[in-house]
This record gives sequence, structure tokens and C-alpha cells, in this order.
Amino acid sequence: MDLEQRVAELERRLTALEGRDSDSASPRLGDGDFWALEGLRQQLTDVGEAGADGGVLYAGSVRLPTGEQYGWQYGALTEALLDGDWADAADSFAALGHPVRLRLLREILGGLSTAAELAALDGAGTTGQIYHHLRQLTGAGWLQAAGRGRYEVPPARVVPLLVVLTAARP
Repeated sequence: MDLEQRVAELERRLTALEGRDSDSASPRLGDGDFWALEGLRQQLTDVGEAGADGGVLYAGSVRLPTGEQYGWQYGALTEALLDGDWADAADSFAALGHPVRLRLLREILGGLSTAAELAALDGAGTTGQIYHHLRQLTGAGWLQAAGRGRYEVPPARVVPLLVVLTAARP
């Protein structure tokens, strides 16, 4: 690599670093590097005419504080997304639309699993309120009963939950 290319690469990296949110505790993946986008474009080329309008891809590789590991990816064609009934997603979004429910999900991913453990959290509400929130989350598919009064985020919902949280950030 000649000097001009090296300087251009350093300028690109410096611009990416300066553009990062200084309040962010951790670096963001993919800043200035479109490896996932390039893979999606290749997939769209491979499906031909069906992918002509583009598509959306999300993926994740996650290790939770409890030690469980999840890898997951999902892609959808733009046409199917735009033509689908968006009202079908309302219950799922509504279940996430309460701060206590979001906290319960975070605590469950962190290792708490019973309604009694969750009710012991400061500010989470009464046991009756906790059960109401758990029913909302279970009904929307964000939680499932794991036996003996325990709850868990279904494995296929861990990465999508984190994707929704990522998308909701400014």
C-alpha cells in the first residue's frame, strides 16, 4: 500500500472514530465497514427478480450474563414487508411499550426467572402487577413459561429483542 492509500485509510478510520457517540460505553460494530450489507446484496442477487426491491437482514451472536449463547439471523424481502399487514405487529410492540416490562425482560435475560424474584425488585410493582406484565409478554411471545413458575425469553426471540432495542436507540 502506497503512502497516499495509507493516509486515506487513516483519514477514513479517524472520521469513523470522530463520528462515534462519545457517550457510548462500547464501540458499535460495522462503523464504516458494510460487510453485512454486502452479504445481503449478494443474497438478493442470488434470489434474482424476487430480490429486486431489496431486503432487510438482522442477525446476532449473543452470550447472556447467565452463560447461554444464541446465534440467529433473519432476512425478509422488501416487497413482503411493505405489502404485509403491519397491524399484526401491534401486540408485540405494545408488550414492549412499558418500562416495567422492558425491565422484566432484562432481568430475566440476566438470570432472574420466577415471579417472586421479579416482584422483589425495587419499583417493579406488586405481585399482581408483575403477573399482569408477564401475561402481556407471554401473550406477545416475548416470554414463555419454563415450568414451576419460571419464565424465559424463547431462544428464537433473544436476538430479535436485542435488535428491537438497538433499533429504538437514537
